[in-house]
Amino acid sequence: MQFDDDADLDTSEVQDVRGSRIPGGKATVGGGIAGLIALILGLLFGVGPDQLGLSSGGSGTTATASSAAQVQQSCRTGQDANTREDCRIVAVVNSVQDYWGQEFRRRGGTYTDARTVLFTDRVGTPCGSATSAVGPFYCPGDRQVYLDLGFFDELRTKFGSSGGPFAQAYVVAHEYGHHVQGLMGTLSRSQDRQTGANSNAVKVELQADCYAGVWAHHATTTPDESTGRPLITSLTQADVRDGLDAAAAVGDDRIQERFQGRVTPESWTHGSAAQRRQWFTTGFRSGDMADCNTFR
Repeated sequence: MQFDDDADLDTSEVQDVRGSRIPGGKATVGGGIAGLIALILGLLFGVGPDQLGLSSGGSGTTATASSAAQVQQSCRTGQDANTREDCRIVAVVNSVQDYWGQEFRRRGGTYTDARTVLFTDRVGTPCGSATSAVGPFYCPGDRQVYLDLGFFDELRTKFGSSGGPFAQAYVVAHEYGHHVQGLMGTLSRSQDRQTGANSNAVKVELQADCYAGVWAHHATTTPDESTGRPLITSLTQADVRDGLDAAAAVGDDRIQERFQGRVTPESWTHGSAAQRRQWFTTGFRSGDMADCNTFR
């Protein structure tokens, strides 16, 4: 995956609070190995801690501004995105939101931008206080995506993904799929807190995978506002394979087999590896969000 070197990045869409002290109490979501597994199974690539009843119930505070603000200082152009991981996230966020903004307008709707918050270790949100162990998540309370970049190393080392830049892009695009669901009113279907292969929780997650695929279909043709040219200039089949591999690596069956030694479909919240690959592929092949109705 390559970005247009001359494109200007919009860093206002990403808040960098890495290294900041977050006000409020310590997160109390889970504990020990059992708690870590619960967090992974419940929140990985999902919505905020409150959605599944795993928030700390403590602070509800929001992230404070970072004095470092590395992203604002260092991520200026597409060339920076081609050389720095954090700048790559900025560029992907820009591309994803450029696409959804244009798609909503084409359909006669209005897309509202959502920021991504980069944090380390722990962060306070309106959805509760969360540690890095929960993985990336979308908080409906403030309509922001939260991401610790260290997760991408764990995606390879703990979950067996091949990794790569587009695996990271898939993660970001999936979370923005939840934002799209929030704007369209479908995200609330996951709030019944039911689990299982046919639960609304799984259908919401699979739809977000499909929306990620829809964006990927259009990624190299969506014009960037600063240049009128696509921000992403190259997306190869190898890139797409990395995205599919990441989607499969965080399937409920793969995670359960890896961390608890058995597969229990009745507790699924995100779908199997095969389902996640299938729905990303559906969106990627058609490029039409109308094909992402996982609730049929």
